[in-house]
Amino acid sequence: MKKVLSIVLVLMMTLGVAAFAEEPVVIGVLLSDTSNTFFVNMQVAIETKAAELGASTIVLDGANDAARDVTNMEDLIATGVDFVLYNPVDSDAAAAVVEQATANGIPVISIDRSVNGAEVVSHIASDNVYGGRLATEYLIEQIGGSGEIAEIQGQAGASAANERHQGFDEAVAAAGEGITVVSSQIGDWDTTKALGIMENILLAYPDVKGVFCANDNMAIGAVQACQQNGRADVVIVGFDAEQIALDAVAEGTMAATIQQQPALMGEMGVENALKYLAGESIEANIGVPVALITQ
Repeated sequence: MKKVLSIVLVLMMTLGVAAFAEEPVVIGVLLSDTSNTFFVNMQVAIETKAAELGASTIVLDGANDAARDVTNMEDLIATGVDFVLYNPVDSDAAAAVVEQATANGIPVISIDRSVNGAEVVSHIASDNVYGGRLATEYLIEQIGGSGEIAEIQGQAGASAANERHQGFDEAVAAAGEGITVVSSQIGDWDTTKALGIMENILLAYPDVKGVFCANDNMAIGAVQACQQNGRADVVIVGFDAEQIALDAVAEGTMAATIQQQPALMGEMGVENALKYLAGESIEANIGVPVALITQ
């Protein structure tokens, strides 16, 4: 009897392995904007790491539309994914999206941007508050500690935008009365929109000495506006360390950018998703380092 039971157990284990081999883990991925090179890098890393670890992926683009996040999650649920890596368009609206997954027994890890009002198994992100503060402190240092500065924020409702703005505010408060913020506007992460905002700032506040932009796309827009208006003196600091910004820093048209690691975030998302599905415990908050990049 013991021998028969042993054979049955071996067969069950073998069949279980075979079934797993035939049906790899499927990770659904919701990204806020795959036209942005930051998220392209994240997507490539997710797909590469998943393939390396024997999982498959389904990647859907939110196109910066919070309503699309809802329908994209519905599609992933209908497909029968085992796990979701979620980079929300809007952190507040994301709660309902996560609740969809949870109601269907699908665990979620948020990446880069948090989910407000609903629980995820883990959140993987840069320290955006620290990054915003670091960027602004450098900006203030470069203008000599006094004068007028401006801010171009990311998309309203996105946690990364809110946190970078918080870091900006903290640095300004710490700098004292010598710094005056003449303008702080929403640029929606967009180069063209930021260009227009910066042109208006230059017109309305000709004494402005510097600007912090919450991502590099907007920083490049600010660079273009300054170049078109003959204002090479304006100190511009971005965020993300995109290649176009690194080139601008090397050329001297941007003063600095904050380096994030979107590829590492993506890899860590896949690794932790598979650990969770295997029954291992994972940390509720996983930080990814950032650094100031100057010439």
